Amino acid sequence: MALQQAIQGEVRFDAVSRMLYRTDASIYEMEPLGLVVPKDEADVVATVKIAAEQGAAVLPRGGGTSLAGQSVGAAVHLDFSKYMNRILEFDSDERWVRVQPGLVLDELNAYLQPDGLIFAPDVSTSSRANIGGMIGNNSCGTHSIVYGKTIDHVQELKVVLADGSQAVFGPIDDEYERRASLDSLEGRIYREVRRIVHEREAQIRTGFPEVMRRVSGYNLDELIDGAPFDLSKLVVGSEGTLCAVVEARLNLVELPAHKGLVAVHFHDLVEATEANLAALETSPVASELMDDILLDQTKDSSEHALGRRFLQGDPAALLVVEYYADSATELGRKLDGLEERLRERGMGYAWVRSVDPADQQAIWGIRKAGLGLLMGMKGDPKPQPGVEDTCVPVAKLPEYVRRVVALMAELGIEAEFYGHASVGLLHIRPIFSLKDPEGIKLLRQIEKRMSDMVREYGGAMSGEHGDGLARSEWIAKMFSPELVAAFVEVKDAFDPQGIMNPGKITRPLRMDENLRYHEDYQTPQVETFFSFSEEGGFQEAVEMCSGVGHCRKKLVGTMCPSYMATLDEEHTTRGRANALRAALAGTLPDGLHSHEVHRVMDLCLECKACKTECPSSVDMAKLKYEFLAHYHREHGYPLRSRLFANIARISRLGSALAPLSNWIGRSRFNRWLLDAFLGIDRRRRLPAFARQPFSRWFAGRHPARGDKGRVVLFNDTFVEYNEPAIGIAATIILERAGYEVVLVANKVCCGRPFISKGFLDRARALAQHNVEVLAPWAAEGVPIIGLEPSCASALSDDYLDLVDDPQSRRVAEQVVLLEDFLVREAPLDLEFTQTVRHILVHGHCHQKALTGTAATLAVLNMPPYFHAEEIPSGCCGMAGSFGYEKEHFEISRAVGQERLFDVLEAAAEDVEIAAIGTSCRHQIADFTGRRARHWAEIFVEAL
Repeated sequence: MALQQAIQGEVRFDAVSRMLYRTDASIYEMEPLGLVVPKDEADVVATVKIAAEQGAAVLPRGGGTSLAGQSVGAAVHLDFSKYMNRILEFDSDERWVRVQPGLVLDELNAYLQPDGLIFAPDVSTSSRANIGGMIGNNSCGTHSIVYGKTIDHVQELKVVLADGSQAVFGPIDDEYERRASLDSLEGRIYREVRRIVHEREAQIRTGFPEVMRRVSGYNLDELIDGAPFDLSKLVVGSEGTLCAVVEARLNLVELPAHKGLVAVHFHDLVEATEANLAALETSPVASELMDDILLDQTKDSSEHALGRRFLQGDPAALLVVEYYADSATELGRKLDGLEERLRERGMGYAWVRSVDPADQQAIWGIRKAGLGLLMGMKGDPKPQPGVEDTCVPVAKLPEYVRRVVALMAELGIEAEFYGHASVGLLHIRPIFSLKDPEGIKLLRQIEKRMSDMVREYGGAMSGEHGDGLARSEWIAKMFSPELVAAFVEVKDAFDPQGIMNPGKITRPLRMDENLRYHEDYQTPQVETFFSFSEEGGFQEAVEMCSGVGHCRKKLVGTMCPSYMATLDEEHTTRGRANALRAALAGTLPDGLHSHEVHRVMDLCLECKACKTECPSSVDMAKLKYEFLAHYHREHGYPLRSRLFANIARISRLGSALAPLSNWIGRSRFNRWLLDAFLGIDRRRRLPAFARQPFSRWFAGRHPARGDKGRVVLFNDTFVEYNEPAIGIAATIILERAGYEVVLVANKVCCGRPFISKGFLDRARALAQHNVEVLAPWAAEGVPIIGLEPSCASALSDDYLDLVDDPQSRRVAEQVVLLEDFLVREAPLDLEFTQTVRHILVHGHCHQKALTGTAATLAVLNMPPYFHAEEIPSGCCGMAGSFGYEKEHFEISRAVGQERLFDVLEAAAEDVEIAAIGTSCRHQIADFTGRRARHWAEIFVEAL
């Protein structure tokens, strides 16, 4: 293929890659021609040239977070996010930076923060939004009332034109004549655009909506009134339809010295929009609206529990008004001023202020997660787009909202309202199903009627999310015929062949074509091992992924570890959900038996982080377990999987034969043998077996008589046969604290190894047995204490969907990690030594996902001379057996390197390391040479 010979990057035209790029965060889906992942701008030039020669369309793409379908199309997709994501040049004195288009906004701002600067547009998708995408969309954000749009911060763009030639666009005066005289596509563009602006100047002056948040059409209004002739103004907001951006020079702004906000609570939505007008009189930097539908979606979200603490009662709407100030005193005056003004006018029923950065971040976290939270609604009816981007003059917003509410009542549906009240832009999403053909008709009907309202108010249909496939059709309605013709002429000047992201802005497709869910969409019924009743079914569990791409974040959290290591779309939660959806819909052959889907699922580390961190709560670990059961039932289970699944039996035998088993297991010959025949990497050190199992020590000790009641200690396989010191420490701690510790007879392995390898029949049998054994204790309210998070999560999470028995829920409710139990029971009657310890803590993925690590830190900081702090790490990369498998060794290393191994290698020798999971402890030892221990082993030494 010509592309493979011409470029240094990756060329992928296989079925899976095309499937992964069929969608973005919108309701649309189109089959790409193929995918190119360019290494540098020379690759982009070569790709566009070859495409132009063959008449193939080209679509520049970044994070794929577009909500209007800009990032889908029958084209060769150029994914800039993997390689072209660097900061090229930075001048802190002049306050500008030069970057590549695949750079993520949060990563840019993290780089700039030490110099007190930021790139101002702050989109809610900042954790994964690419700068190139923000340029293509002319993105805005929460603080656009003071910072404007992306177009206001672009100084210069380096682009690849539709014939593969390159140009640099920025403000020019004297240079115009020379450039316009060039016998090239660039020269033609200069000549044609100036002609269009000259001939259509009158229509340009009067034909654009007089609202700041308008990102529809092409920005011809930026080229009048004597401004320097600057074609970058046309490229911004052009959605990749004119050219491909390969570099951008951006201006920067100073970080504010002090920030504070007031969260105003209302019993009525319209009242909140009226209060917004009063708030704007006080010159805030942001005024954001959230309604009760969005707030209700956070009620069961552990990630947003902190953000909900400020809520007073059950508001119908919330207005979050923010201020910047140079001093704390000035900030206080501004916050007081808003509250006084609203109280005087009888607006709102509660006014909660915050100047604490952590609290503010938690509150803004709810707002930024808005769309994902809403798309996580159970069932087929979802908050639908199309009219979610309308903007009207802010003074007309209350009246507009009243009319929209009345329209929804007339149609018999609810709608969700949130967004940028400060600039008259609300994301209005009617709630209904697009799987129903009547729903598709309803979508079009709503867009027609609301576009009439928007035009009546002199507003814009596209206020920040762009035109794309969703609203390009309405450009002819919102602009005059002369301006629509001018847009076509601009497109033809830049792109004579019409190959750059066709079908958007000009010559549009119908907005109800190319929908992800359509009349031929299949919804097969799948008989599953797990129960998916809470999600509405297996298919519905897959479809909970809305495509917002939160799984592409890299700086914080755990989701998605393999994406952080590879930067490949197929290794995101979104990519895996798309693969499963395609398998169920018949797009990929062989369905759940597909080798291609198995490849996509393979690097899922089953960390469960998506269950918490994904705003739609997609549980990809559970979906992978289910997929593996179906896949291996068809193709058989590999011997290696059988061995890892039966680790409890192997460990029992290994313990009985120790220390001989340890000598054999760690011998060079045995490691070579396992590597050569089973694919267990020889560079790994296998866990050692303990000669005396924990239960034998427990039975031989002199038990203490506790006066605080009994607890059941769940001695998992690893504590029992590999690390009994952890169980011993836990027993001593609990008995010293006054509890009677019980080990339950006839308990078997929790089943986690069987679950992770897809042996769900075996896992269910183990789960049923353990539930029967533990149920009597749970019925008496006796806590069941876990030490290994992956085992505890099997009991408290997976069992609920494996065992259809009320007793499984009763058991799950009593399961608690040791640290969570101790914090819950605090204060504890314990005496501590004066030993000084500095401890770095790495939490286990399942712990982070289901309960969090706060209790671990709290317990380790109970001894007065202990100082424990958490490493801001994600997944360590071991993930049970994953890191032992030869084909995963390098990925396992890459996952843990930057945020865990680098931190530990830089730590002083006297700093101790606490890692809660057995996998984590082995991973740390293998890649850093440092010894990590369970926190209980460290804690017990302070008693």
